[in-house]
Amino acid sequence: MPKRRVLFLCNANSARSLMGEVLLRSMAGDRFEAFSAGSEPDQPHAFTLEALEKQGLPVTNLKSKSLDLFEGEHFDCVIVLCDKARQACREFEGRTDEILHWDIRDPRLIGKPDAYEQALLEIRRRLQLWIPLHSK
Repeated sequence: MPKRRVLFLCNANSARSLMGEVLLRSMAGDRFEAFSAGSEPDQPHAFTLEALEKQGLPVTNLKSKSLDLFEGEHFDCVIVLCDKARQACREFEGRTDEILHWDIRDPRLIGKPDAYEQALLEIRRRLQLWIPLHSK
């Protein structure tokens, strides 16, 4: 059975969507292909990489990608992690079976040292619920 394709989408692809990509690969890479992109890509934030590494998650070759890179591709699920990127979802109508909106607060705007770890934890919790429901 082929792996289900999942795209995590946010504005800059520098924190939350990268976290989603890495977490899904780590938690269920045998069942899912995980990708991430940004509607206005920047670069991986240093605190994102630090939060992932603290959890023992791989960051090698992790880079921010533009949504344009996935033009014309089909995904089983697109998970949007911020309101800003919600408009980009329109591009996926007809190219995905499901669009989910998980509005995870942007750790860059929170201003607390543990904001990136908190975002990572929130995404992990949601994936722990989501994966069993979508593994069939």
